[in-house]
Amino acid sequence: MEGYQLTSPILLRGDHKKAFRDPCALYQDGIWWLYYTLVETEEDGRVYLYTAMSRSVNLREWSEPLLLTPRDQHLNFSSPGNVIRVNNRWRMCLQTYPRPNGEKYGNDDCRIWMMESEDLVNWTAPELLRVKGEHVADRDMGRMIDPYFIENAAKPGEWFCFYKQNGVSLSKTNNFHQWTYCGNESAGENVCMIRDQGEYVMFHSPENGIGVMRSFDLVHWREEDSLITLGQQEWEWAKGRITAGFVLDLRHMEGVEAFVMFFHGSGPEDERVLFDTHASIGIAWSRDLKEWDWPGKASK
Repeated sequence: MEGYQLTSPILLRGDHKKAFRDPCALYQDGIWWLYYTLVETEEDGRVYLYTAMSRSVNLREWSEPLLLTPRDQHLNFSSPGNVIRVNNRWRMCLQTYPRPNGEKYGNDDCRIWMMESEDLVNWTAPELLRVKGEHVADRDMGRMIDPYFIENAAKPGEWFCFYKQNGVSLSKTNNFHQWTYCGNESAGENVCMIRDQGEYVMFHSPENGIGVMRSFDLVHWREEDSLITLGQQEWEWAKGRITAGFVLDLRHMEGVEAFVMFFHGSGPEDERVLFDTHASIGIAWSRDLKEWDWPGKASK
C-alpha cells in the first residue's frame, strides 16, 4: 500500500451536516468503488439517510457522492453490506432504516433488501429479501439491519445472507428469492466475511472496535481474543467509536498485496451523542490480520 502515498487514514470526512458510515468497497479494473451510508442533516434539522457511492483511482481523490436511493424518511436505504457478482450481474444488499417521526434509530420496520446493476452505477429498485421464508409475512419478519452476502465454499451456488437480528442471524438461498432461515449466532453488527487459511473470518462490531470470529462452516463460530481499534487513541475524529469494518482480501493484487479494511469512526464524542454527524470513513491494511497499518502510523 506504500505506493498510494496516503497522508491521512481518512478517506471521506464528515462534519456537522454530513456523516459517512457503513463502508462497503470493491476494487475493480484499477478503480476503488466505495459504497456507504450518507447521512444528511437539512436546514430544518430533518435527517435523511441514503446509500451513496464514490470512486477513486488513488484512494486520495474521491468523486462527489452519488445518491443511489431515494430521499424518504420512511425508507432511508442505507448500510450497503457488500457487492457480489452472480450470473453476470452485480448484486448489493442493503437495509431500510425508517425514522419518519424523528426517531434517533431505525424503527421496527427496518428490513433488508437487494439491488442489481450491470455497471456498478445504475441500480434497480430495491427488492425485499424474505430471509425468514415466504411463509412469514413482512410485518412478522422482525427488525433486521446490516446484511452481508457470502457464498458457501463447500457448495458453490449456495449463498448465505447474514444480518443483525438476535445477534447475527443467517439464511441461505440458491436463487436470492427463496430463502431458508438457518439460525443465529452471538455477534455484533455490520458483519463482513472473507476466507483465510481454509476458514471463514467474520469481522463484526461490538460496542466499540471491530471483533473477529472464525468458522469452518459458516454456522459454528469461535471468537478471537483481539479487538481491533487501530489508532483510535490518537484520532480525535474516531474517539467516540470505531465500527463497521469492511475487509477486502487483495493479497493477490499487485501494488496492494494486503487485506484492506474500510471502517467508520465517530468523534470526538460517542455515537450516542453524534449519531447523525461527524462520522468519517477511514482505511487501514494488514498482511496477516493481526498487525494493522494506516497512513501516518508512528513507527515502533
